Amino acid sequence: MSTPEHVEGRAYDAPPPPSPGVPRASVELSLAPHAAPQHDEDGPDQQAGEIGPTGRALRFTPDPVPVAQHGPAKILAVCNQKGGVGKTTSTINLGASLAEYGRKVLLVDFDPQGALSVGLGIHPHQLDNTIYNVIMERAVGVQDVIMETGVEDMHLLPSNIDLSAAEIQLVSEVGREHTLVRTLRPVIDQYDYVLVDCQPSLGLLTVNALAAADGVLIPLECEFFSLRGVALLIDTIEKVRERLNPKLDITGILATMYDPRTLHSREVMARVVEAFGDIVFDTVINRTVRFPETTVAGEPITKWAPRSAGAKAYRALAREVIAR
Repeated sequence: MSTPEHVEGRAYDAPPPPSPGVPRASVELSLAPHAAPQHDEDGPDQQAGEIGPTGRALRFTPDPVPVAQHGPAKILAVCNQKGGVGKTTSTINLGASLAEYGRKVLLVDFDPQGALSVGLGIHPHQLDNTIYNVIMERAVGVQDVIMETGVEDMHLLPSNIDLSAAEIQLVSEVGREHTLVRTLRPVIDQYDYVLVDCQPSLGLLTVNALAAADGVLIPLECEFFSLRGVALLIDTIEKVRERLNPKLDITGILATMYDPRTLHSREVMARVVEAFGDIVFDTVINRTVRFPETTVAGEPITKWAPRSAGAKAYRALAREVIAR
């Protein structure tokens, strides 16, 4: 006989095992979102000239000037072949912050796992058309698949597991590395920024994102193994620049999951700044419980906890990205 589990003082019966013959994939594993936090971890804002988490004096970043008209878009690939470094979280929250500053943003989910779509409250396995259909079917246009999100002026080009087949199907195609740029060309003039959430690998899909991009934003977890992998990523970026996309540049390196209480995080941060210098953003994303909550809620942190330290950090990042 099973015993109830106690969570936050309330008793819950353990879920029953799946019925015989029911495939395990059909078991519902989603979480119900709870209410948004009433009191955010509001802290003092740091000013230009003060020493920031990177160990450097914070550079002055002006407030963005409103745009008279939208487009053509600057395409940024959010890329790191190591998983779990904050690519999807950064794509969602940077996009929402750019939209707050009056920019029109398209988020492109270019990962077959569909995490970007899930993080915005979309169930990718229920979609009839995704970016895969735009790439592989001439009858489907990109405008037919782009979806609105809960953030004004931020749209989504969704993805699901079907995209994993594209990497195999594109191998024999002529100009396969430029498939994404051809896909996005009809809507480039409608947006100010296109943020491409890449899969955690350096395969053909990621090369497509780099070939289409004007810049690369590299989220880097403040952890040793993540630091080691950056050299391989930068080598790939240089090869793409030489062979496919001469305009490709590194927009910046974003330190994520930083914990100022640990010596290891501080050492990794110091090494990153020493190795990469000014391309490291002054903005640093600290570890916080708010980010997992926003994923369940299907909202960016700027909407879920707008006065939180995490929301302020991504707004600061948006100002840096616009200034660059």
